[in-house]
Amino acid sequence: MNEKYVIGIDQSTQGTKGLLFGSKGELLCRADRVHRQIIDERGWVEHDPEEIYRNTVAVIRDLIKKSGIDPGAAACIGISNQRETALAWNRRTGKPVYNAIVWQCARGEEICRRLVHEDPGFEAEVKARTGLQLSPYFSAAKLAWIMEQVPGVRERAWQGEICCGTVDSWLIFKLTGGKEFRTDYSNASRTQLFHITELRWDKELCGKFGIPEKCLPQLTDSDGVFGMTDAEGIFPHPIPIHGVLGDSHGALFGQGCTERGMMKTTYGTGSSIMMNIGEKPIFSDLGIVTSLAWKREGKVQYVLEGNVNYTGAVITWLKDDVGILESAAQSEELARKANPADKTYLVPGFSGLGAPYWRSDVSAIFCGMSRTTGRAELVRAGLSSIAYQIADIVRLMKEAADIGEVQLRVDGGPTRNGWLMQFQSDILASRVEVPAAEELSGIGAAYAAGIGAGIYCADELFSRMSRTEFKPQMTQEERMDKYCGWQAAVQMALGQKG
Repeated sequence: MNEKYVIGIDQSTQGTKGLLFGSKGELLCRADRVHRQIIDERGWVEHDPEEIYRNTVAVIRDLIKKSGIDPGAAACIGISNQRETALAWNRRTGKPVYNAIVWQCARGEEICRRLVHEDPGFEAEVKARTGLQLSPYFSAAKLAWIMEQVPGVRERAWQGEICCGTVDSWLIFKLTGGKEFRTDYSNASRTQLFHITELRWDKELCGKFGIPEKCLPQLTDSDGVFGMTDAEGIFPHPIPIHGVLGDSHGALFGQGCTERGMMKTTYGTGSSIMMNIGEKPIFSDLGIVTSLAWKREGKVQYVLEGNVNYTGAVITWLKDDVGILESAAQSEELARKANPADKTYLVPGFSGLGAPYWRSDVSAIFCGMSRTTGRAELVRAGLSSIAYQIADIVRLMKEAADIGEVQLRVDGGPTRNGWLMQFQSDILASRVEVPAAEELSGIGAAYAAGIGAGIYCADELFSRMSRTEFKPQMTQEERMDKYCGWQAAVQMALGQKG
């Protein structure tokens, strides 16, 4: 039997990764290309869509060259992408009308404010239809900004000449030579233009944001066929793009969290915490949002999601700005040396606090220090703050979904810190599982594509994934004492004036 290979493209905020997988789902080769971060004096963040597309083709070419495989043996492609980043392009020429506006960019804030001023009930309506809080973070306000600020775009959009989409739909359009304009359900659910219970573009929301529905991509199952590509001649014959997922959803699938109650946390600069809640949505007023996990095998599954601003970035701050760490790895050694009796807490509100507090007006604080608090205790407080913030969200998700016990599957650089992973398990009173593999977003998209194409069997893939397991060791009394101290510290941060 001839070997069949699956290519995963992970198009993230900082760059584009190409991942090559064998017929048993094993990672064989990786290639990377970074792209420019275009940031102006207002803090507005953009990417060059053409550069992202060039890099996507380049990493595919690099994979084939580095691995030495026959290009004709590549069977399909899966794509995971940075979510909420939005762009518009000319349907006929394939040229962007403006740079991609990155998820971090809040330039749509005034548009959101205006919509609420015009209709005070709009915010609640958005939450009920999309599961999301009205925010410039999502794609709708970004696309509305392009419609309002880029000359001629609105008129051409109403004539059907403009495509509006997220990065996945841009790459699909370009890779298929303009033949296909599609997105998957996970990405659609993060645009703030998609009705997550009726599973369609929402005409009323499109009208409010001034975005013609005819400009939006065709909805396709996350494991469906999005089109055929030869990647500009790299492959001797076109192969299918057979799976697309937003990056966090890709990590959820790559972790094998395919059943209700399974959770994943990605520890990056910030953290995305997701819980699979099954085939029916749950709407919560507890500061967490509802999205689609995906639509696979003709069925949708939903997630609860919370996002934390500062997790891995706390370690970077301790190292680069405070200077009390020589390396990220040193944080584990120092945390283990810290005085067990020290009660120092760090609340890392460097840019406010994300879920579940949603307060952009607070600052970071250290509290609970004594005369004997030193370097090791400050580092341990920093690491602990990562686990506490995630525990806040996990506890609310369990409450909203009425799920008693969870297991947390984790990924990202900070998961190499054994002290942090054990503390996370202790403070949650739950098992924490760290996979040996690291590129979970790209793995998830590739696995979805390979399963959809009939190359992989899901049960075999996920059962082969090796994991390191951490189990709770802390007493309930100690756990509650520490967590109550954290909650008191958060209240101090929230109570700041000015």
